[in-house]
Amino acid sequence: MLSSKSVRRFSFLATTTACLIGAMPAFAQETKAATDDAAPDDQTIIVRGQRQQYLGDAPVHSLSQNVQTLDSRTLKDAGITKLAAALDFVAGVARQNNFGGFFDSYAIRGFAGDESSASNYLINGFPASRGYGGARDASNIEQIQVIKGPTSALFGRGDPGGAVNIITKKPNFTTGGSFTVSGGSFNTFRGEGDINLALTDRVAVRVTGAYENGDSFRDYIHSRKYTFTPSVLFQISEDTSLSYELEYVHAAAPFDRGIVAVNGNLNTVPRSRFLGEPGDGPVTTEALGHQAQLQHDFSSDWSLLIGAGYRTSSFKGYATEAESTASRQALYVDGKTLTRQRRLRDYKTTDLTFRTELSGKFTTFGLQHHLQVGADWDEFTLDQIQQRFRAPAVAAQTTAVRGNQINIFNPVYGNLATVGAFINSVEDDVSWGAYLQDQIDLTSRLKLRGGVRYDNFDQAIRNRLNNVRSGQQKTALSPTVGLAYAISEPIELYASYGRGFRPNVSFDVNNQPFAPERTKSYEVGAKLSAFGNRLNGAVAFYTMTKSAVLTADPINSGFSLAIGEARSRGVEVNVSGKLPYGFRVDLSYAYTDAIVAKDAVDPNFGYALRRGDPLINIPKNSASALVFKDFSVFDRKANVGVGVNYVGKRLGETGYRFADGSFFMLPSYTLTRVMASFSPTDRIKVSGEVTNLFDVQYFPSSYSRLWVMPGAPRQFMAHLSYSF
Repeated sequence: MLSSKSVRRFSFLATTTACLIGAMPAFAQETKAATDDAAPDDQTIIVRGQRQQYLGDAPVHSLSQNVQTLDSRTLKDAGITKLAAALDFVAGVARQNNFGGFFDSYAIRGFAGDESSASNYLINGFPASRGYGGARDASNIEQIQVIKGPTSALFGRGDPGGAVNIITKKPNFTTGGSFTVSGGSFNTFRGEGDINLALTDRVAVRVTGAYENGDSFRDYIHSRKYTFTPSVLFQISEDTSLSYELEYVHAAAPFDRGIVAVNGNLNTVPRSRFLGEPGDGPVTTEALGHQAQLQHDFSSDWSLLIGAGYRTSSFKGYATEAESTASRQALYVDGKTLTRQRRLRDYKTTDLTFRTELSGKFTTFGLQHHLQVGADWDEFTLDQIQQRFRAPAVAAQTTAVRGNQINIFNPVYGNLATVGAFINSVEDDVSWGAYLQDQIDLTSRLKLRGGVRYDNFDQAIRNRLNNVRSGQQKTALSPTVGLAYAISEPIELYASYGRGFRPNVSFDVNNQPFAPERTKSYEVGAKLSAFGNRLNGAVAFYTMTKSAVLTADPINSGFSLAIGEARSRGVEVNVSGKLPYGFRVDLSYAYTDAIVAKDAVDPNFGYALRRGDPLINIPKNSASALVFKDFSVFDRKANVGVGVNYVGKRLGETGYRFADGSFFMLPSYTLTRVMASFSPTDRIKVSGEVTNLFDVQYFPSSYSRLWVMPGAPRQFMAHLSYSF
């Protein structure tokens, strides 16, 4: 139930929407009249495309920022079924701690959010990553947009490196669909479907879904997941459409923290070794989301979007994982005995969002304006219950049972420690904001972009174990400005500056909230196009600073601590599109220098972070390439492809140094995948891929020396698809 404070703030959004609607006739009257004069006499419904939230109606190539996209065809041809695997092919994106396999967690341009939470991403412009929905499946993804740079003035509460917005598959008025069955390594089976029906000339429905289960290269790991996403489109008139989308996700798998690296040795145990307890069973996540959106086109130039989203999620199950406190960890004493915690997590979330945006263009004094005005409101509630077993400090009398210990070289499973009360809290976050952005075409080549966003954030936390309450209320004004100049038709230069604001939706081990992150970003770059805009590329140089940065608490696993200020600067290059002779390419390179900008000390444990220390899991150098060749065999469609990812060495644990002063580092790696497909008929396609072709041993991310996630060995997958 909404609080009175929430109701008052939501009324702001309703008032803003009413004002936008009321103001529109003055803007749209002239354009609409011209449109009506040219309208046909019949009543045929002409379906207009949906506007893209936050990007407005200005051409993407004229924006003073870099937008990198991956479409569903690329994902399908590459055999990519998860968001995390897709983002491996985006410049400047690095994998982070994935919470035992249940988070999509990544950093963009060196900055991640809270390491103890999933990374922020949007679904059709709505927040969707908060809570516990498991790793994002690609079955309903039409396009992934990674909008780089200082975008906080519009997105709000986003990370300064950029924002990920997923465009889902929408109903259309062409009946058809496809089914795909897949099988491969580790007894993996996957079924996927996509059906679109035009029920009338005004109503269309689409249903997508996937089911997947399989074993793993990791011992005792079996996972099961299914997702179901129906949607409906009502084309009320030529100018007005209403859409609704439901998403249901269910996933179950053991909670897996990976392997240990004794004295930094990543070959201490095989990459298959499971150091939890098989008897814990699976952790189950479930999410149910709703989105509704109304779009009205006042004219060909002006459009209003009004949307609402509601999402619930849950995360429940037992997990046995390595103890992180050195005084309690026997592995630091004998190099073979791992002390473990055991936890029962029972988390629930609700997320209610409303947003409205007016976008369009008009001319004053001979200058064309591309205007966006909008507002949003949301309330996020996190209900956490956690029970825990924790071993005492290591002593001579500590037994294997009392310490919940396991021999990492010869594991004997079966000790299921009894857990007791640890966390019982509820957090309620209410935020609202308004934004305005205008791009002015000063000349046909010179574009000036300016904007501002206002945010209001209210956080309340209650510890139900001791009834201690804490909270905070913050406001922020985030301006952004950019300039783009086309020096020729295929080459454009741009520069941008912005400030950002992102609430830290989390609390420390003492139940205290963290101050919001605040950022400053500078960027200059160039965009180019070739072959009639079929090939596009960009190069960007940036520098960013971020205060109130959170990182994983190395002493209290599952909590975060603030490291003060961080700085990231780097270079990105990306090229994508079509080349002659049937080639399609996505090429990326990034140099990222992300460091602690000010010395910081954990006040509870004296854990020192020094200026110049690297940020965890951020490689200085990374690169990727996806190359496809389309051709015909006996007049039938076929293609082959290759994908390569290079990730440089990176920090594996925040704040820790060995006796010689060196860091625990994850080594660099290069992965190769090959793909091929052939369509023997117009309706049937056979395809397959091999990932990690050369069976490289690698480690995509780490939380600490005790929680290192190994990468999968060589895998094969084959697919059979039928389209109609």
